[in-house]
Amino acid sequence: MNSLKTVLIALIIFFSVLTACTSSASPEVNKSAAVAVVANKAEATVKQEVETKFPEVKVERVTKTTYAGLYEVFAGSEIFYTDDKVTFLMLGKVVDAQTRTDVTEARLAKLTAIKFDDLPLDKSIKLVRGTGARRMAIFEDPNCGYCKKFEQDLNQLENVTAYIFPYPILAPDSMDKAKAIWCSSDQLKAWQDQMLRGQLTAAKGTCETPIDQLVALGQKLRVTGIPTTFFEDGERISGALPKATIEAKLVTASLAVASAGAKSATK
Repeated sequence: MNSLKTVLIALIIFFSVLTACTSSASPEVNKSAAVAVVANKAEATVKQEVETKFPEVKVERVTKTTYAGLYEVFAGSEIFYTDDKVTFLMLGKVVDAQTRTDVTEARLAKLTAIKFDDLPLDKSIKLVRGTGARRMAIFEDPNCGYCKKFEQDLNQLENVTAYIFPYPILAPDSMDKAKAIWCSSDQLKAWQDQMLRGQLTAAKGTCETPIDQLVALGQKLRVTGIPTTFFEDGERISGALPKATIEAKLVTASLAVASAGAKSATK
């Protein structure tokens, strides 16, 4: 009997404390929590409605934006926009008129970011210039004209390490060229001969290569355009970037990595 009484008293005390803690929460906290619940429900509704109306679309994420009530829909490495009832789809970019920032491009970079050190860097052709302190990884096809232009700018950068992943997807002989370059005694020279001087190596692509694995990796990472460059902060940019753009992104990526490291050290 005493044991039962003790348990009942403990339960009364527990629920009294729980009620007090709940009621002591500030109105602002309660309001923020309520808003978050409503937002999450609305985003889930939009996701379901998009997939119902467009069953071929696999929606990965829906986020309400701060622009005219639009909802950002991320699907298949692309972003499009709609309203809360999915009465329309808006394809294209949102640009902030005040800052002139390409909001869509910035969001896409965040949503498609990877962990740089998860890349199989040992399966790349490595180019080091200067100290090699700043790192980047590039998916390129040996037949890609834009990649060849990109390589010219790449070889003018200082203090950079570029991990080049042969990604032969353009032409029937792209795979043969990639494997021949990999099997060369000097892979970097063979690669640069092909990309900068238009000279194909005489080596035969009969050795064991990781090229098939790299193609599978590129597909997994949804690399659809080449060249595609991954920077050390995990963000990617597709296309043959001008030297100034590469340099600017290398700087911001290095700062982001340093900032993340400082935060981890203080935890």
